Amino acid sequence: MIGVVLILFPQGMKLNAAAGDWTSFRGNRQLTGVATTELPQTLELLWTFQAKDMIQGTAAVVKGTVYVGALDGYLYALDAQNGELKWNYRAGDSDFSAAIKASPSIHDGIVYVGDGDGGFHAIEANTGKRKWKFESAGEILSSANFFGDKVLFGSYDGFLYCLNRVDGELVWKFETEGYVHGTPAIFGNSVVITGCDSYLRVINISDGTETQRVNLGAYVGASPAILRRRAYVGTYGTEVLGVDLEKGKIAWRYQHRQRRFPFFASAAVTDTLVIIGGRDKMVHALSPDAGELKWIYTTKSRIESSPVIAGNSVYFGTTRGLLIALDISTGESVWEFATGSAITASPSVADGRLYIGTESGSFYCFGENK
Repeated sequence: MIGVVLILFPQGMKLNAAAGDWTSFRGNRQLTGVATTELPQTLELLWTFQAKDMIQGTAAVVKGTVYVGALDGYLYALDAQNGELKWNYRAGDSDFSAAIKASPSIHDGIVYVGDGDGGFHAIEANTGKRKWKFESAGEILSSANFFGDKVLFGSYDGFLYCLNRVDGELVWKFETEGYVHGTPAIFGNSVVITGCDSYLRVINISDGTETQRVNLGAYVGASPAILRRRAYVGTYGTEVLGVDLEKGKIAWRYQHRQRRFPFFASAAVTDTLVIIGGRDKMVHALSPDAGELKWIYTTKSRIESSPVIAGNSVYFGTTRGLLIALDISTGESVWEFATGSAITASPSVADGRLYIGTESGSFYCFGENK
């Protein structure tokens, strides 16, 4: 058995997300990275779990169970209270299991996740049994998003896929001009993707036709965060962009005056702030309306972990292995924890707890000891 000892748990009804759950990579369909629950002012380490390889994806947390994938090719379901293993699922069909770098997404009791061999899996959340599997022609790092009876994700074969989430049948696929690395975001009846072909695309979910295309001027590995009628995204061209989705044009551009490094992490967005970390070793807080700089926090290593806002703090990891919390009003550090291993995964926040994995395969749960 991989990891900790398997324990039995009751077989119940379908797992449906509650208000305090974290069901996907950025917490909601618009990918804003904002939690619906606050965290204790001082976080304490509650438990850890050890996988056999790196954890680069963000965990999903639903109804007291944590779902996280690792490069050892397994999706793990852990008890949120104590970190004990409920079940594990092997993505590959042989001893050489396909690595799971993507973050799992959960909808109506089913876990959806892609793997490094191009497989996209639908797995029963209660049992860990496969419901169906779809094959794309490239590695899948994109997480899934949902609209009605459809599930959407991108692949390194250059396509955005739309499947029937019940049986995995292809509804349509849209070909881009590069890898689709980021997670698609939902905007009204459309899906928004930012890709390695340097375009932001708005695509009608009903038939897969493109309705807007915006040239971002550079490769994009991040996922778009959408608030109201705008999408916010950082690029490998060292810029953070605010894009007007209705007009199909860039509303503003931000670039640090001196340090010009790519942005790989996705942004967290509220009505008052766009917060994003970069390979310039800084966290930038900008105004959503004009992209004006509000504050900067400087670290000692790159930031590839996408920040998550919970209450008055924003949380993120660094490639030096630090998990850091900043006050969102001032940008001052209010808490940190040294994991001893690089963090490229992003935090998950659910029911007053924070969860995150590291490149050593360690998975951490923080909260308040009661």
